[in-house]
Amino acid sequence: MSLHAALERTAAAAPAAALTFVSEHERLRVDQLCEQSRAMAGALARNGIRPGDRVGVLCANESAFFRCLFALSRLGATACPLPLPTTGRDGYVAKVSGVLAVADARVVLVSRKVDRLRRLVGDAVGDARVIVVDDLPAAAGVDGVDIADQDDLIVQFTSGSTASPKGVRLTHANVLAGVDAIRTGIDLGRPGDKPAIWLPLFHDMGLFGTLTALLTGVSMSVWAPSAFVKDPARWLRAICDGGYTAWALPNFGYDYLRRAVPADEVPDYDLSRLRVALNGAEPIAPDSVAAFTEHFGPAGFRPEAMLSVYGLAEATLAVTFPELGTRPVVDWVDRAALADERRAVPVAAGAPGARGVVALGGPVRGLDVRIADPENCRPLGERNLGEVQVRGLSVTTGYLGATAQPFSADGWLRTGDLGYFAGGQLHVTGRSKEMLIVRGGNFYPEDIEAAARADPGVHRRRCVAFVSDGDGDGTIVLVAESTVDSEVERDKLAGRLRELVKAVTGLDQLRVVLVGPHAIPRTSSGKLQRIASRTAFT
Repeated sequence: MSLHAALERTAAAAPAAALTFVSEHERLRVDQLCEQSRAMAGALARNGIRPGDRVGVLCANESAFFRCLFALSRLGATACPLPLPTTGRDGYVAKVSGVLAVADARVVLVSRKVDRLRRLVGDAVGDARVIVVDDLPAAAGVDGVDIADQDDLIVQFTSGSTASPKGVRLTHANVLAGVDAIRTGIDLGRPGDKPAIWLPLFHDMGLFGTLTALLTGVSMSVWAPSAFVKDPARWLRAICDGGYTAWALPNFGYDYLRRAVPADEVPDYDLSRLRVALNGAEPIAPDSVAAFTEHFGPAGFRPEAMLSVYGLAEATLAVTFPELGTRPVVDWVDRAALADERRAVPVAAGAPGARGVVALGGPVRGLDVRIADPENCRPLGERNLGEVQVRGLSVTTGYLGATAQPFSADGWLRTGDLGYFAGGQLHVTGRSKEMLIVRGGNFYPEDIEAAARADPGVHRRRCVAFVSDGDGDGTIVLVAESTVDSEVERDKLAGRLRELVKAVTGLDQLRVVLVGPHAIPRTSSGKLQRIASRTAFT
């Protein structure tokens, strides 16, 4: 089945289900989207869009994004969602132009809202032809060309937290399987379900989360990312007042909300109707989960609503989900054994050298997950650390234009993430490429960063750790954002951070670099970038 055929099926069953774009004051019903995407498909065909074309889509969190996506689906073309500016001009232009070059996308669809950024957008798209979709003349509608399940629908460019963004090819079958996995994983469609999201639609969590509600026939509200980032408390107030039942946030979003609402104001909020609070898109910190559930308990937030999940663009988002109705689980293991022996040895939570790893549930419907030796892809047993590998209906057919594809010899997608299974649940410990090896010792950057984040002098808990060079015998560097101005106080903060890291990890040599707020490079989805930081700060 094609994506647009799935939309038609939903429109027949639930025509009044709608997406409300709160920040844009727009509301789009499913039946309206069917009609409007047919008309846009006809107009785009008159503008030369043909089956197999890869087309950039540059829209905000607005209805135009979905009109473009479904119109391209009807034409048998492939949508390449492009990020909006979140970084400096030069970085943004380089990123978008690079994406368009890899995709060989010679046409970019933009909304009228985005076209107002014409100078920046024009520089980014270069020689590609820009079509402002709101200004397309009327044309006869197109129901859809013949589509094979394995035809490409979307090229999803990864956020690039560890490397240059890659173009992940996702077919119609991949996307529909991914949507089904999310729907069943949270049992979306219960009476009264009312999901909300603010993540950008060009990011996989925002895109596929919203598509899941749309194709399930469940009305959903979509905010602009800035609505959350600029005023998390106001966004949370809207969630409470609107009676929303589900949201999806990255881990840092939970920290933002906790800081934005003072403890004495928490009882003024009502989170009792929230049944699913997905936590994903970046490493999940046990202290963030615990602090959020405790802080918002007086608002009626139930710990079992928190679903810490694992996903990736290459699997059309969802990979593992915990069972609904279960409280978050943290597995406490010996830090040294995990790093040096690649074994997850259980210890007490307060034991010296204990590291907490959040349980991320079991495989979603249609997927298999295994832990394998990164060297030979041999499957490993319970509590043995290895590479997370996946296969199934929602898994990509490969990267666009890449000579090396991310699959093992027996057909499993190699994620590059390290993890282990315990009690039937996946536990992810970090990226294999980011393990820090210094003078024969192994250190997880997550452990160093978690220790440093405990100091209130670290602005919004933002810090990254990396080795200063690639020869395996360099110095570990911690870059931390801070608002501390006094040189004396900055020296004290650097000293405290070194002591915190040493107490947790045993690392006795650490170079601390303090930078201003927002200085650490981030991906389009807000993840801090360690590799880019190494380039910027060493």
